[in-house]
Amino acid sequence: MKLKTLATAMILASVPMTGAFAAALDRSGQSISAFLQPGNYFEAGISVLDPNVSGKMNSTAPASNPTLGALANTSLDDMAGDYYFPHAALKLQLTDNFSFGLLYDQPFGAEAKYSATDQTLPVAGNPGAFQLMGETTEVEVNTQNISMILGFQPIENFNIYGGGVYQTVKGDVQLRGIAYGANQALGLYNANMKEDSAVGWLAGLAYQIPEIALKASITYRSEIDHEAATTETGSSDLLGGAFSTRADTKITTPQSVNLDFQTGIMADTVAFANVRWVDWSNFAIRPTAFGKASETLGTLGRGPVGGFDLVAYSDDQINATVGIGRKLSEQWAGNVSVGWDSGAGNPVSTLGPTEGYWNVGLGLQFSPAPNYFIAGGVKYFMLGDAEAQPASMFGTNESVASFEDNDAWAYGLKIGYRF
Repeated sequence: MKLKTLATAMILASVPMTGAFAAALDRSGQSISAFLQPGNYFEAGISVLDPNVSGKMNSTAPASNPTLGALANTSLDDMAGDYYFPHAALKLQLTDNFSFGLLYDQPFGAEAKYSATDQTLPVAGNPGAFQLMGETTEVEVNTQNISMILGFQPIENFNIYGGGVYQTVKGDVQLRGIAYGANQALGLYNANMKEDSAVGWLAGLAYQIPEIALKASITYRSEIDHEAATTETGSSDLLGGAFSTRADTKITTPQSVNLDFQTGIMADTVAFANVRWVDWSNFAIRPTAFGKASETLGTLGRGPVGGFDLVAYSDDQINATVGIGRKLSEQWAGNVSVGWDSGAGNPVSTLGPTEGYWNVGLGLQFSPAPNYFIAGGVKYFMLGDAEAQPASMFGTNESVASFEDNDAWAYGLKIGYRF
């Protein structure tokens, strides 16, 4: 069972359509498979996600926010927006012993929006009455990565690599409704985090036996520290009414480890697996004014003592994908895969109310000539049920809503060229 190096590379070129709907803010999966392709190689692609995430307010209000009883069993329409993220890679084999790679992706992000009909505020002077609001709760987070990698191959079987990572991050948050305490607390809160750039690093080791299409690699990516200039505005009795604050917000994107493995199992057929760990349990965002209001809530017994974060996660994320890729003819290849994601803790943030997933995927690749291809893929995600909680309930078992029986579709398209 011997496979030619180029043929095997073409089979696997359509395999990775990673990430798309992972735990916490994880999106792209940060694959470096393009850098480990033989020879000189270029690829560019795009992934699109179409999620369906809806839920229902709990039938019983949490003890820390009894006013939510007025919204018992209220339906929450689809709050997860469609999104897409591009990626590209260039790999150059400079000499027999040295290679260089340039990878672009959008590793982390979020997009959520609760419709106006789901948002209410108390009516002034009438504690038992509520009115619909004309605004929505929204969150949008975007990041971009450029990874510059230098590889050293002392012999054909080993590749030792490392390099720098340039990253940008920006975000917008708008909180509305009594789930966040209405205007008395944080129910009229806005934060705009301007784009900030910072640098990190990655390092890894790969081993291969081309004759049997065996390749294994481990890649570590460091956390990256940002100081994003943030403007916070809104109204809160905890902050003396209307407020406007400008200060830097610390955002540290998490460290991660990727393990990748493939091997030939019969003529023109390879099995592959990927495992990814992301350190979400140490991730938190706490803007200045939000932090002050949360600390006041803590002293009033309406949140953790010492305050709470705008976004935080209780668990680390682990996801895994396994599958088979097969060359069907000289021009066609395909793959099937199954994936699992652990999530990053439950209850979860109301800004991303899913808890892990199972998925199944199909990929197909067409190669008009041996040196280039067009590949497409689709994945269906069965999203894990989750109990959702605002930030003030983080670290407790309290929740305000349940999100069940949700799913998502992801689509990917990629072109590759060898030269």
